[in-house]
Amino acid sequence: MATPGILQKPRMSFWQIWNMSFGFLGIQFGFALQTGYASSILLKFGAKVDNLSWFWLAAPLTGMIIQPIIGHYSDRTWNRLGRRRPYFLTGALLSGIALCFLPNSSGLAFIIPPIIVGAGMLMLMDASFNVAMEPFRALVADNLPDSQHNTGFSLQTCLIGVGAIMGSFLPSVLGSWFHVSQIAPKGIVPDNLLYSFYAGGIVLIGCILWTVIKTKEYPPEEYAKFHEPDIEVAKKSGIGEFLQDLVNMPKTMKQLGIVQFFSWFALFSMWVFTTSAIAAHVYHLPASDTSSKTFTAASDWVGKMFGVYNAVSAVYALSLPWIVKRLNRKRTHAFSLTMGGIGLISIFFIQNHYLLFLPMIGIGLAWGSILAMPYAILSSSLPAKKIGVYMGLFNFFITFPQIVNSIIGSLIIKYFFNSEAIYGLVLAGVLMFLAAISVLFVQDGKKIQIIETPLTQAP
Repeated sequence: MATPGILQKPRMSFWQIWNMSFGFLGIQFGFALQTGYASSILLKFGAKVDNLSWFWLAAPLTGMIIQPIIGHYSDRTWNRLGRRRPYFLTGALLSGIALCFLPNSSGLAFIIPPIIVGAGMLMLMDASFNVAMEPFRALVADNLPDSQHNTGFSLQTCLIGVGAIMGSFLPSVLGSWFHVSQIAPKGIVPDNLLYSFYAGGIVLIGCILWTVIKTKEYPPEEYAKFHEPDIEVAKKSGIGEFLQDLVNMPKTMKQLGIVQFFSWFALFSMWVFTTSAIAAHVYHLPASDTSSKTFTAASDWVGKMFGVYNAVSAVYALSLPWIVKRLNRKRTHAFSLTMGGIGLISIFFIQNHYLLFLPMIGIGLAWGSILAMPYAILSSSLPAKKIGVYMGLFNFFITFPQIVNSIIGSLIIKYFFNSEAIYGLVLAGVLMFLAAISVLFVQDGKKIQIIETPLTQAP
């Protein structure tokens, strides 16, 4: 075995990293449909804006539980498909099923109220996304040398943006270009949304199959050559070992947790309340209107807005490695989060719906950085044998703020903001500023070794 710190993993080519990350395009296609349109679907099924965040509670709760478990077991898995691939393939299949069933929840109304079925499908969908997402993050850290971590996570973010653009715009494209019906009776999902969710399931499964087929993983004996041997013998197993890992998480990870709390509380508010905020603040609709043609137009416009910020994030992600070389990772992330805060707050001052695309530029910068920089910083501080479980545990800092928001977000809107959802977006902007300040205090001291080694065909 080579001396630790000298033997580096071979650098991978652009297209190898692309193939390894391509499944994320499909995941984000489905995730964009969820974040952009699940709230409007739940409103059509009878949810009230004051209670909307409660229906999203189950989603981050399942993610908090599932991702660390998936990470823990994927660290210990090796079979014909590899180490991480069995898990994101399983997640893809389950996500595809949930995407098809969510807009059809009203079909079971004779047994269970559609709002209950819809909330259950939302929970299954998010749980399945989490099963698929976590191993992708770990796969980058597994296969790439430290010098390519920024590139790997940035390319993932670019593909996330491309997938999100497709998912965000598809319902509008089907309605405007192909004249698929955008109107449906109350309690029924319009055909343009229905077919978009079907397409989301197909694309998600197809993209992950591409990664499974085109990407290989280092077998355990070869993987061990690139990492320090285990010195400590695990004294505990199962839940005991999991709790031990939780207590002993690296300092950098704890500090990033504060940044993630502010960032993801803000993002969750944006996803949950933007449709209601735009419908009332820009289109001047009453809160009770969830089925008119104008409400559908507002909902579709929010999908386009989300498509714009995802497009910006996709382009911005490709520039992140270049920016990081000149600023460093913390300053890059702080700048991006600040732009997101400005974008969210500026929505309050806009009445022309075309101008709503401008704030999405700042939000896109923040989103692109949120999906890349924390993971790039974190991956350099993790022990190799614990990458999967710590990437899973890191999801706690994503899901916990969403759970808190699910519990108190609607109460804040109702009792502090008189049920005016637009103020939820203003609050989100303030929290983005707090995240930008917090990231400057994160320890990112480990030097990334940039060792030029020949490109390899695949691990």
